[in-house]
Amino acid sequence: MGASRSYLRIGARHILLIVISFVMIYPILWMFFSSFKPESDIFSTSNLWPTRWTLKHYLDGMTGASGVNFGPMFLHSFEISIVVVVGALFSSSLTGFAFARLQFTAKRFLFGFMLATMMLPAQVVLIPQYIVFHKVGLINTFVPLMLPSFLGTTPFFIYLMVQFVRGIPKDLDEAAAIDGCSTFRLFRSIILPLARPAIITISIFAFYWTWNDFFSQLIYLNNPNLFTVPIGLSMFMDNMGQSQWGDLFAMSILSVIPILVVFIVFQRYLVEGIATQGLKN
Repeated sequence: MGASRSYLRIGARHILLIVISFVMIYPILWMFFSSFKPESDIFSTSNLWPTRWTLKHYLDGMTGASGVNFGPMFLHSFEISIVVVVGALFSSSLTGFAFARLQFTAKRFLFGFMLATMMLPAQVVLIPQYIVFHKVGLINTFVPLMLPSFLGTTPFFIYLMVQFVRGIPKDLDEAAAIDGCSTFRLFRSIILPLARPAIITISIFAFYWTWNDFFSQLIYLNNPNLFTVPIGLSMFMDNMGQSQWGDLFAMSILSVIPILVVFIVFQRYLVEGIATQGLKN
């Protein structure tokens, strides 16, 4: 009797989780199937499954027939995101190693000051940054979107790396010093390989945040030839409330695919990087 009740309890729990999961992913499923419907069928029927299938919205979005050419926009988003990932890894790994292993003047003050900047909204520093980049003539280029990542402007990444490096035994540092290993070689040959989960976690977050960044790209990019995916999606809606829903849904589905692929491939490292002893005090 007890075993049967346990099975019933487990079965009811699974059914409840399945129902909740379906409710959560239903909007995405609806958008996915709506992207294959003709424009006139998207809101005229409540059926999830299309009665008439079409690839017109995908073809129009990628070829520019709808007025918005997403081909170059995807390339621009990939270019910006990849460079930002490289910059975030460069700055956070070096800075995190310095805070975690090296001794220098005002180390505690600088680390505390860096943590305090995590409380500042990004919009607070965006205006001063815009003024600086405008004065040096870098507006309408990708530089304002990519350069800050090389300067350690994301304190969360630095904090993540610091905590992870602190979890690596210092006995390795002492053994490397006995063997005549320099500080940089210690960082390159020992710390970096061991910090792979944190590095992959930083890469995923940097790619995800940059790929979905609409506000900064809207501020710095005014040339349609430089527009990215988030800006392109907003162009399907005009000020009069008229929207190309089919094309919007199709391009939205395509814009989610890179993030989904990155998450599926590296999810094991993402969980490991967040849940390991590197985040323990």
